[in-house]
Order: sequence, then structure tokens, then C-alpha cells
Amino acid sequence: MTKLKIDRQESEFLNEAISRWEKDGLLDADKAAELRNSYEVKGFDWMRLAKYSFWIALICGGVSFTFLIVNDAVVNWLKNLYYTPDIVISIISGAAAAFLFYWGRRREKLYPEKVFSNEAVVFTGVLFTACCIAYLGKTFDNGSRHYSVLFLLSVFVYGFLAWRMQSKLIWLFALVSLGSWFGTETGYQTRWSDYFLGMNYPLRFVVFGLILVAACQLLRNKKWFACFWEHTYVVGLLYLFLSLWMLSIFGNYGNLDAWYNIKQITVLYWGVISVLFSGGFLLYGLKRSDNIAREFGITFLIIFIYTKYFEYFWDNINKAVFFAILAASFWLIGRKAEKIWNLKSKAA
Repeated sequence: MTKLKIDRQESEFLNEAISRWEKDGLLDADKAAELRNSYEVKGFDWMRLAKYSFWIALICGGVSFTFLIVNDAVVNWLKNLYYTPDIVISIISGAAAAFLFYWGRRREKLYPEKVFSNEAVVFTGVLFTACCIAYLGKTFDNGSRHYSVLFLLSVFVYGFLAWRMQSKLIWLFALVSLGSWFGTETGYQTRWSDYFLGMNYPLRFVVFGLILVAACQLLRNKKWFACFWEHTYVVGLLYLFLSLWMLSIFGNYGNLDAWYNIKQITVLYWGVISVLFSGGFLLYGLKRSDNIAREFGITFLIIFIYTKYFEYFWDNINKAVFFAILAASFWLIGRKAEKIWNLKSKAA
């Protein structure tokens, strides 16, 4: 039997639990020894290193490309490329994307253990797909500046590819494109004014996040959506809570000039609403054993409270007192969290 590889902290917890069960007579010595022999502490986390290495490789590749195009010879080549018809660049990018998706899919079947290198190939294909759609838009651009159509097209393209390849990575790009479409479409419909139906951008995305979270709950038991449910739920909550955080700071003001001229106390009620939202999700997560909702609730509850603390007290109290209060509050939070963790450990 292959041994389960776990972290040192997990190993210490299991050793303590097995010893306790053996002492209480819940396990005999042979069974306790068998359980201890079923796992081992893993060494260096090579999977995490592989993940970060591939991401760093992609970033370094982008930086390398940036320095490359500064080269005079490359600049002259790009000047000639500038006159290449947009439709040609779109077709070439689409062909490159199709090849990379095919190659990534084939690698997943042949080398399923090479998770991160396979994802790197798919990610590169996503970038070429974005390039293909962008130049396709330039080809048929009539000067209307209706950019949201391109984002909407991206949603359908990425959504289909994600469903066809069962790729969560591509599905994330579909969700990002969906948010981009919503933002640019509401801007286009109002001729890029500050408000859409009386809402500035943060308030619009609060509504958008709520719709996405509600859609997740409606589609939760759909078989075709099972692969993407968790990612969609997390992204929906990110849209919602990040927008609430911005709303708690800027209120429903459409531009910075209007915001600069108001007192921060006038947007306090947005902060209260944000705290109520996070508290509601925290209670919902605790009641329904929804770990995602619970973690978002507690995390953003702390963020909202400390954001208001900085807003209202940074300029009004002595800095030594300010940081002393901050230190004391985090110490109390840490002590409470430690107490809860110990209770859970004892229960286990």
C-alpha cells in the first residue's frame, strides 16, 4: 500500500490523535502501529516549486519579450509588421491558439502528472485567443468604440473551450471576460458617464457579484456545472466583496473630484452595509457548513473594520496610540483564533 505523504504538522496531529485513541482503548497496539505506518512526512514540496517555477517562467518570458522588442532590429521588424492586415494577425493568432489547445489537451492525456506544465501550455493558448479576438475586433471596427462586444465574444469562446476541455483555468478567463463585458457594456450604454441606473462602478459590480453568486446556487446540482461550480462561486464572491470594500471607501460617487469634496463620515453607511454583508455570509457559512462563504465572511469582516479604523483614526490620534490599539486588537484576534483551533483539535 502506498503511504500517504503529509506535512510535518499534520503528522504530529495524527500521531497525537492515534496515541490518544490507543490510550483510551479505542485502538489496539497493532492497529495503532498500522495506522502510523500508513503515512509519512513528505520532504521538500516539489509540486509547489514546480507550480511557482512555471509561473515565474511565464513572467520572465514576458519580460524577455519586452526587452526583445526594444532592440533596434526587432523594432524595425515590428514597424514592417505594423502594416500587416489585422485579419492576418487574427488568423495566425487563432491558429497558434488552436495548436496550443490541441497540444495541451494531448499532453494532459499522455502526461497527466505534469499538471503545471500542461496548464502553462493552455495559458499560452488563452493569450493567443485573446490576441485573435482583439485583432478580429480591429478588423471589423467601425469607430463605435463598442469594445464590450469583444469581451462578450471572449466569454462564449472561453466558455466553450472550458466546457470542451474541462479546463478550470480557461473557465476563470471566461468569468473575468464576463465581468469585463459587464463593466464596458454598462459604460458604453451610458456613453461612459459616471453612473448607470444611478450606480457607480463599484455598486454595479456588487449587483453583478450577487447575480453570479445566486446563479451558482441555482446551478449547484447541475451535472455539467459541477466541474466549475467552486471556481464560479469564489470568483462571484470576489467580485461582490471587493466591490463592497471599494464602495465602503468611495460610496456611490462616480468620480474622484466629487469624492474629494465630501467628509468620509458621509459614506459610513456603506461601510455598515458591507459589514452586514460579511457578517451575513459568515453566519450562513457557519449554519450551512459552507467553508467558502464562512472564510470570505470572516476575512472581509476584518478588512472592512480595519479599513474604517484607518480612515477615521489615522489623522486623529497619536501614531503610538494608533499602532498600540492595532497591536492589541490583532493579539486578541490571534488569541481567540488559537482558542478555537485548540477546541477543534480536542474535539478531533
